Amino acid sequence: MAATVSTAVNNKSHLSPAFDKPFCSPSQKLLSLAAKTLPKPYHHHHHRSLITNAAASKNPLTDVVSSSKTDPVTHFDSFFDDDDKPREECGVVGIYGDSEASRLCYLALHALQHRGQEGAGIVCVNDNVLKSITGVGLVSDVFNESKLDQLPGDLAIGHVRYSTAGASMLKNVQPFVASYRFGSVGVAHNGNLVNYKQLRGELEENGSIFNTSSDTEVVLHLIAISKARPFLLRIVEACEKIEGAYSMVFATEDKLVAVRDPYGFRPLVMGRRSNGAVVFASETCALDLIEATYEREVLPGEVVVVDKEGIQSICLMPHPEPKSCIFEHIYFALPNSVVFGKSVYESRRAFGEILATEAPVDCDVVIAVPDSGVVAALGYAAKAGVPFQQGLIRSHYVGRTFIEPSQKIRDFGVKLKLSPVRAVLEGKRVVVVDDSIVRGTTSSKIVRLLKEAGAKEVHMRIASPPIIASCYYGVDTPSSEELISNRMSVEEIREYIGSDSLAFLPIESLNNLLGKDSKSFCYACFSGNYPVEPTGKVKRIGDFMDDGLSGNMDSIDGGWLPGSSRVQKTILNEVRTS
Repeated sequence: MAATVSTAVNNKSHLSPAFDKPFCSPSQKLLSLAAKTLPKPYHHHHHRSLITNAAASKNPLTDVVSSSKTDPVTHFDSFFDDDDKPREECGVVGIYGDSEASRLCYLALHALQHRGQEGAGIVCVNDNVLKSITGVGLVSDVFNESKLDQLPGDLAIGHVRYSTAGASMLKNVQPFVASYRFGSVGVAHNGNLVNYKQLRGELEENGSIFNTSSDTEVVLHLIAISKARPFLLRIVEACEKIEGAYSMVFATEDKLVAVRDPYGFRPLVMGRRSNGAVVFASETCALDLIEATYEREVLPGEVVVVDKEGIQSICLMPHPEPKSCIFEHIYFALPNSVVFGKSVYESRRAFGEILATEAPVDCDVVIAVPDSGVVAALGYAAKAGVPFQQGLIRSHYVGRTFIEPSQKIRDFGVKLKLSPVRAVLEGKRVVVVDDSIVRGTTSSKIVRLLKEAGAKEVHMRIASPPIIASCYYGVDTPSSEELISNRMSVEEIREYIGSDSLAFLPIESLNNLLGKDSKSFCYACFSGNYPVEPTGKVKRIGDFMDDGLSGNMDSIDGGWLPGSSRVQKTILNEVRTS
C-alpha cells in the first residue's frame, strides 16, 4: 500500500477549496482532491422473487442462532413491542475550523437524533487537550448551555447511539477517548465490525485491557499498537485489520479524520460552512441545520484528514463494488436527506408508486403509518388517483416508560403512539402504507385499530421487500427466527395481521428502479447473501449490545453466539444456492 499523501495546498486560516473525489488506481497511489458531487451508486440483482417464495422459506442462518426462548424486548415496557422496526444504531458528526465547533456539533446531533436516542456525546479539542462529555438520553437531555461552555475549541466530534436502556450503559456511550504513546485520540463509529470477537481475543492475549463491550474500542487498541507514522497511516493500518461496516470520525490534538469502510455500508457525507469549516455527518440533514453546504460523500474505502495544512485523502485498500445499505432509503434516513447520492424523499415516493402499479386494489382512501410510511403513501395515492388522508395521528410525546391502568388496555403501546381518525376511516376501504414488517406485532395491532375505528376494509402495502435475515452491519434487527417473513408466506402474514390484502415491494421492481445503480446496494436482510461474511460469531436473538456487562468474553459472550467460520460459510453458501 502506498504511504504517500497528497495535500490540498493551503495553510491559511481557511481550509482548501472544495475538492474532487479521489480515484483509487490499481497501484493505490494517493491522489489529491477538488469539488464535485459524487456519482450515484449502483445495485445488486436477485434471481428469485422474495414476495412469492423467499418469504415463505426458512433462512438456514437460524441453524446457528441461539434459540433463547425469552425475547429480550420483554425485559422492558411493552412500548418496545409496539416499536417493531429495525434500529439504526448510530449517527456521527465531525467539525473542524469553527470556534463554536461543540455547539454546531450539538445541533448536528439533534438533526441526527432519529439515528439513536439512548445516548449522546461530544469530544472537543482545545489547546491540544481532548475534553469529553457523554450521557444517557436524548441530545437535549445530555447537553445544556453550561456543558457546552465546558467544550471550547474549533475541532469536535459527536455521536448519538441506539441501544437498550440500562443503569450501566454510560460507559458504552461514544465518542470514546484514549491516550497512548503518540498522544490522545477520540472516535465516534457508526456500523458494526464482523470480526470484533476475533480481534478482541487476539488483543487480550497480548495484554490489552477493555473497558467496554463495544467493537469501537478495538479500533482504538489497533491504533495504539500500530508503529506506523504519521497518525493517518496508523488509522489505515488499523482499518486493514477490521472487517464489516464502519463510518468513523476521529479527533486528535490537531486533526479531524473521517473514514468509511471499503463497501460503504453506512453513509458519511462532507460539507463546508461559509467560514471554511469542514463538516462530516451521517446524513445531509445535519449539514442543513448548521448551514453547511453538501459537497460529496466520503467514498467507500477512503480516509480524509483535515488539519491546518488543508485536506488529505487516501484510499484504504483496493475495494470491491460498493454495498450501501438500502434500508437507509427505506426507513433510517430522514426524507430531506441525500444518502448515497440519492434523495431519500424521491426514493420513498417511487416505492409507493411501484406498489400502486404492481399491487393495486379498489379503495376509498390511502393513509400512512407515520412517520416513516408517509412519503411512500403519498406516492401510492398519487399514482392510484385516490385521496391521501391522515388516518393515523402520531403522538410525539410518548416517553420510554408509562403507567398502565390496572385494567389492561388492549394494544396499549400502539394506542399511546397512534390515534385513528374515525372521520377518515369509517365505512371506507383503506390502503395503509408502512415501510416494513419485522416481527409483525405492530402491524396486527394497527390493522385491529383501524377496523375498530370503522374501516370497512384494510389493505396493507409495505414499501420494502420481506425481511428474512438479520443485519450484521450496524443495524439492530432481530434474529432470523423472529422475522415473520422468514417463517411465513405473504398469505400467512396477511392472515396473522388480519388485513384484507397484503403486498410487499417486489425486489425485482426495486432493482429496476435503481437501474445501473442497483448493484451497489446491500440486500442481505432480504436475501441472506452477505457481502462480508460474519466470522466466528452470529447474532443472538434480539441482540442488544450487552450494555454494562464486564467479564471474560466466553462468560458474557459479548452479546454474540460463537460459531465456526467453516460451518457458517457452509450455511451462507446454502442460502446463496437455495
